[in-house]
Amino acid sequence: MKTTVVSLAVAGALAGPAMAQARELNMSTTLADYSGNKAYVAIYLTDAQGQYQRTLWVAGRKAKYYKHLGDWARGSGQRAAEFDGLSGASVGSGDTLKVSVDVADSLIDAGYQIRIDSAVEDKSSNRAEVKVPLTLDGSGKEHAGSGYVSAFRYEL
Repeated sequence: MKTTVVSLAVAGALAGPAMAQARELNMSTTLADYSGNKAYVAIYLTDAQGQYQRTLWVAGRKAKYYKHLGDWARGSGQRAAEFDGLSGASVGSGDTLKVSVDVADSLIDAGYQIRIDSAVEDKSSNRAEVKVPLTLDGSGKEHAGSGYVSAFRYEL
Protein backbone atom coordinates (compact mmCIF):
# COMPACT_ATOMS: atom_id res chain seq x y z
CA MET A 1 0.00 0.00 0.00
CA LYS A 2 1.38 3.39 -0.98
CA THR A 3 1.41 6.17 1.58
CA THR A 4 1.67 9.87 0.89
CA VAL A 5 2.92 11.95 3.80
CA VAL A 6 2.60 15.71 3.89
CA SER A 7 3.22 18.10 6.75
CA LEU A 8 2.25 21.77 6.88
CA ALA A 9 1.21 24.44 9.31
CA VAL A 10 -2.10 26.22 8.76
CA ALA A 11 -2.82 27.26 12.32
CA GLY A 12 -2.99 30.94 11.46
CA ALA A 13 -5.40 30.34 8.63
CA LEU A 14 -7.64 28.24 10.84
CA ALA A 15 -7.65 30.26 14.01
CA GLY A 16 -6.81 33.81 13.10
CA PRO A 17 -4.67 36.15 15.13
CA ALA A 18 -6.41 35.32 18.42
CA MET A 19 -4.97 31.81 18.48
CA ALA A 20 -3.19 31.21 21.77
CA GLN A 21 -2.19 27.57 21.37
CA ALA A 22 -2.27 24.97 18.67
CA ARG A 23 -1.84 21.26 18.47
CA GLU A 24 -0.92 18.95 15.65
CA LEU A 25 -3.78 17.17 13.92
CA ASN A 26 -2.58 14.03 12.11
CA MET A 27 -5.09 12.65 9.61
CA SER A 28 -5.01 9.34 7.78
CA THR A 29 -7.44 8.66 4.93
CA THR A 30 -7.42 5.20 3.32
CA LEU A 31 -9.32 4.64 0.11
CA ALA A 32 -11.27 1.49 -0.66
CA ASP A 33 -10.18 -0.76 -3.48
CA TYR A 34 -12.00 0.28 -6.65
CA SER A 35 -11.30 0.25 -10.38
CA GLY A 36 -10.62 3.42 -12.27
CA ASN A 37 -8.65 6.63 -12.02
CA LYS A 38 -7.19 8.11 -8.85
CA ALA A 39 -9.57 9.95 -6.55
CA TYR A 40 -9.81 13.62 -5.75
CA VAL A 41 -10.36 14.18 -2.04
CA ALA A 42 -11.13 17.38 -0.10
CA ILE A 43 -10.66 17.42 3.68
CA TYR A 44 -12.15 20.50 5.33
CA LEU A 45 -13.64 21.94 8.52
CA THR A 46 -17.22 22.99 9.10
CA ASP A 47 -18.67 24.81 12.10
CA ALA A 48 -21.41 23.56 14.43
CA GLN A 49 -24.07 24.55 11.86
CA GLY A 50 -22.32 22.60 9.09
CA GLN A 51 -21.05 25.72 7.33
CA TYR A 52 -17.69 25.50 5.56
CA GLN A 53 -14.85 27.13 7.48
CA ARG A 54 -11.44 26.14 6.07
CA THR A 55 -9.69 23.68 3.78
CA LEU A 56 -7.30 21.29 5.49
CA TRP A 57 -6.13 19.45 2.35
CA VAL A 58 -7.11 18.74 -1.26
CA ALA A 59 -5.73 15.65 -3.00
CA GLY A 60 -5.72 16.23 -6.76
CA ARG A 61 -3.84 18.93 -8.64
CA LYS A 62 -6.19 19.80 -11.54
CA ALA A 63 -8.54 22.50 -10.29
CA LYS A 64 -10.95 21.86 -13.18
CA TYR A 65 -12.07 18.70 -11.33
CA TYR A 66 -12.64 20.40 -7.96
CA LYS A 67 -16.26 21.15 -8.86
CA HIS A 68 -16.98 17.44 -8.33
CA LEU A 69 -16.07 17.80 -4.63
CA GLY A 70 -19.53 19.28 -4.15
CA ASP A 71 -19.87 20.53 -0.57
CA TRP A 72 -16.23 21.61 -0.35
CA ALA A 73 -16.43 23.33 -3.77
CA ARG A 74 -19.57 25.25 -2.77
CA GLY A 75 -18.18 26.26 0.63
CA SER A 76 -14.71 27.24 -0.57
CA GLY A 77 -15.98 28.88 -3.74
CA GLN A 78 -13.04 27.05 -5.35
CA ARG A 79 -11.00 30.17 -4.67
CA ALA A 80 -7.28 29.47 -5.02
CA ALA A 81 -6.64 31.26 -1.72
CA GLU A 82 -8.65 28.48 -0.02
CA PHE A 83 -6.29 25.73 -1.16
CA ASP A 84 -2.96 27.37 -2.10
CA GLY A 85 -0.26 25.32 -0.41
CA LEU A 86 -2.86 22.80 0.74
CA SER A 87 -2.97 20.45 -2.22
CA GLY A 88 -1.12 17.45 -3.58
CA ALA A 89 -1.44 14.46 -5.87
CA SER A 90 -4.67 12.52 -6.18
CA VAL A 91 -4.97 9.25 -4.25
CA GLY A 92 -5.26 5.82 -5.85
CA SER A 93 -7.36 2.80 -5.03
CA GLY A 94 -6.29 1.26 -1.71
CA ASP A 95 -3.77 4.03 -1.01
CA THR A 96 -3.48 6.01 2.21
CA LEU A 97 -3.11 9.79 2.39
CA LYS A 98 -1.47 11.10 5.56
CA VAL A 99 -1.59 14.81 6.32
CA SER A 100 -0.56 16.77 9.41
CA VAL A 101 -1.76 20.29 10.17
CA ASP A 102 -1.78 22.52 13.22
CA VAL A 103 -5.19 23.51 14.55
CA ALA A 104 -6.06 25.95 17.29
CA ASP A 105 -7.03 24.38 20.60
CA SER A 106 -10.15 26.56 20.50
CA LEU A 107 -11.49 24.48 17.56
CA ILE A 108 -11.35 21.20 19.48
CA ASP A 109 -14.53 20.18 21.32
CA ALA A 110 -16.21 23.34 19.99
CA GLY A 111 -18.68 21.82 17.50
CA TYR A 112 -16.36 21.75 14.48
CA GLN A 113 -16.39 18.77 12.14
CA ILE A 114 -13.83 17.32 9.78
CA ARG A 115 -15.55 16.44 6.52
CA ILE A 116 -14.36 14.66 3.41
CA ASP A 117 -15.70 14.86 -0.14
CA SER A 118 -14.41 12.45 -2.80
CA ALA A 119 -14.75 11.97 -6.55
CA VAL A 120 -13.31 9.75 -9.27
CA GLU A 121 -13.38 10.66 -12.97
CA ASP A 122 -16.20 8.90 -14.85
CA LYS A 123 -17.61 7.60 -11.56
CA SER A 124 -19.74 8.98 -8.75
CA SER A 125 -18.97 11.88 -6.42
CA ASN A 126 -19.51 11.72 -2.67
CA ARG A 127 -20.42 14.82 -0.67
CA ALA A 128 -19.49 14.78 3.01
CA GLU A 129 -18.92 11.03 2.91
CA VAL A 130 -17.07 11.37 6.20
CA LYS A 131 -18.40 13.65 8.98
CA VAL A 132 -16.37 13.46 12.18
CA PRO A 133 -16.62 15.81 15.17
CA LEU A 134 -13.23 17.36 16.01
CA THR A 135 -13.02 16.23 19.64
CA LEU A 136 -10.39 14.90 22.00
CA ASP A 137 -12.59 11.86 22.57
CA GLY A 138 -12.68 11.11 18.82
CA SER A 139 -8.91 11.13 18.49
CA GLY A 140 -7.58 7.73 17.44
CA LYS A 141 -10.95 6.29 16.45
CA GLU A 142 -11.50 4.92 12.97
CA HIS A 143 -14.47 6.08 10.89
CA ALA A 144 -15.77 4.51 7.68
CA GLY A 145 -16.70 6.60 4.68
CA SER A 146 -19.80 6.08 2.56
CA GLY A 147 -17.99 6.20 -0.79
CA TYR A 148 -14.34 5.87 -1.80
CA VAL A 149 -12.98 6.35 1.73
CA SER A 150 -12.77 3.03 3.53
CA ALA A 151 -11.26 4.46 6.72
CA PHE A 152 -10.49 7.86 8.25
CA ARG A 153 -8.69 8.48 11.52
CA TYR A 154 -7.28 11.54 13.19
CA GLU A 155 -4.90 11.90 16.13
CA LEU A 156 -4.47 14.96 18.33
